[in-house]
Amino acid sequence: MVGILGKKLGMTQIYREDGRAYPVTVIEAGPCCVVQVKTLEKDGYEAVKLGFIEGKEKKINKPETGMFKKAGIKLYRILREFRTGGLAVGDFVTVEKFARGDKVDVSGVSKGKGFQGVMKRHNFSGGPASHGSTFYRAPGSIGASSYPSRVWKNQKLPGHMGSERVTVKNIEVVEVKAEQNLLLVMGAVPGANGTIVEIKKEN
Repeated sequence: MVGILGKKLGMTQIYREDGRAYPVTVIEAGPCCVVQVKTLEKDGYEAVKLGFIEGKEKKINKPETGMFKKAGIKLYRILREFRTGGLAVGDFVTVEKFARGDKVDVSGVSKGKGFQGVMKRHNFSGGPASHGSTFYRAPGSIGASSYPSRVWKNQKLPGHMGSERVTVKNIEVVEVKAEQNLLLVMGAVPGANGTIVEIKKEN
């Protein structure tokens, strides 16, 4: 597997050979430095830890600062593990690992929408909106009476919406701009502009 960290910059559209406009998300991906290598013998699994966006020592905790100093590399604010091998501490992963037409999985934290009702959160249709109806945006009956005298678990009810990890799978890499560290992928990816995302593809 090939993995890289990036920052979502926003969405735009591009025109392809067929003359149609396609929506794409622009991601500033890497360069990501390998800050730690985990091995089967020592850690029980193979993985590399990538660092993204340089940071200041006062904003990074002591265990991580010690890891950076031991490796003799710069300090990074964002760290993520990827189950891959063949890399050494100090190597860099760039967008050149990706090519046009690749299928990738993009993971990020979705936009938080706060406390929402059932119509927005679960796509309920609601009730009639006129003629004196008092049942408009409410969830309706949830089926609990004298028995069991409580609300069943997993009911679709109002509550906190968004701000959770979401993965969009098998989206196409439309263009790679290596000199600018940019990846253009088809369609939308999770999160607001400026959100850190993980991009993975199978070799």
